[in-house]
Amino acid sequence: MSEQNFDLVVLGAGSGGYAAALRASQLGLTVGLIEKGKVGGTCLHVGCIPTKALLHAAEIADGARDAAKYGVNATLNGIDIAGVTTYRQGIVSSKYKGLQGLIKARGITTIEGEGRLTSPTTVQVGDQTITGKNVVLATGSYSRSLPGLEIGGRVITSEQALELDFVPKTVAVLGGGVIGVEFSSVWKSWGSDVTIIEALPHLVPNEDEAISKQFERAFRKRGIKFSLGVRFQSVVQNDQGVVVTLENGDTIEAELLLVAVGRGPSTANLGFEEVGVTVDRGFVITNERLETSIPGLYAVGDIVPGLQLAHRGFQHGIFVAEEIAGLKPVIIEDVNIPKVTYSDPEVASVGLSEAKAADKYGADSISSYDYNLAGNGKSHIIGTAGSIKIVRVNDGPVVGVHMIGARVGELIGEAQLAVNWEAYPEDVAPLIHAHPTQNEALGEAFLALAGKPLHAM
Repeated sequence: MSEQNFDLVVLGAGSGGYAAALRASQLGLTVGLIEKGKVGGTCLHVGCIPTKALLHAAEIADGARDAAKYGVNATLNGIDIAGVTTYRQGIVSSKYKGLQGLIKARGITTIEGEGRLTSPTTVQVGDQTITGKNVVLATGSYSRSLPGLEIGGRVITSEQALELDFVPKTVAVLGGGVIGVEFSSVWKSWGSDVTIIEALPHLVPNEDEAISKQFERAFRKRGIKFSLGVRFQSVVQNDQGVVVTLENGDTIEAELLLVAVGRGPSTANLGFEEVGVTVDRGFVITNERLETSIPGLYAVGDIVPGLQLAHRGFQHGIFVAEEIAGLKPVIIEDVNIPKVTYSDPEVASVGLSEAKAADKYGADSISSYDYNLAGNGKSHIIGTAGSIKIVRVNDGPVVGVHMIGARVGELIGEAQLAVNWEAYPEDVAPLIHAHPTQNEALGEAFLALAGKPLHAM
């Protein structure tokens, strides 16, 4: 039995864990970072980064397909899936090498193997005992399924979808949230026939309802089929494909079924509850400062109830490192963390939806403005429809920004500054937005809410 001692021990080296380790080392703490797989976790290896590579390949395919309307002679001869895979793996491996180098340069000790919490200050990895003055739990998430829905064969999760070496002719997607619509978008761009099954009344159901409705219109226009408001009942598979049955008796036939019903917390059999950590349905319960039921023991990222986003994990990791170092960092509520869905069209939002703002402040105390991208020169040039909706408290701050259209994810930075800094539209209206950019659409919406629209009514 060997023993290692650190100021901070981090169990899990995904977005939350490695951010905690990097920030803690910057603050002069010694750090032990435990990981059973590869540093970078879900986001780098099977989540955000590789799926965005597929989405970029999909955008290139659509560009080639639609080239004639821009006066460019190009033809789409098909998708070379081996070439896409090489491109995707190249991006991931470059980022992975960079991250490994950064962790090494910061003097962080990485410990390979599966860790198990054995006390509030110790983690067992094989025959090593790793001790920390503080411990951070950052064990991440896995692709969930539904009760009785077995993954295997032609019923796959996003991890297997990423590794497919062919483009399915027909595919059914269970779940109309972020993961489901992103894969649907990719496959449609590559020529697949796609049907989405969503039990809730809308696609991207966590977004403002006006955005969800526009999103559904855009997907319908692209020829992506979807069934809303009816739950999945069962699936059978054979050599040709799958037959999915819904609770209303409808059936959908496809080559594959992608199960994209969300991600569950990876906390089972890791010793958390035995040590006394409060866990609810697999999630680690913390206070608002991310401390668990045991003082000095923290949890970050996807295992903490709330949005499961890599950048929330980064923010959590930084927050906890600063908390342990006594810097008293500022809390950012989940509602004010930006969200982006990278399908075609993209969706980006931060803050309260109009309905939630009305619940919080009263319907008569808020107003919103919806700026149509049809009036935006750059959006017209790149051929996108969509809109930007800003919600404000009357005579008060901007509390929500909701966007749909190509590339709107790149506009979320200014939107989250406005919401988090509680800016009034009147504060932003005098600031100048470069022309012609899509960013101007945000400027126009702020101008309109401030009562002085320029290119809008």
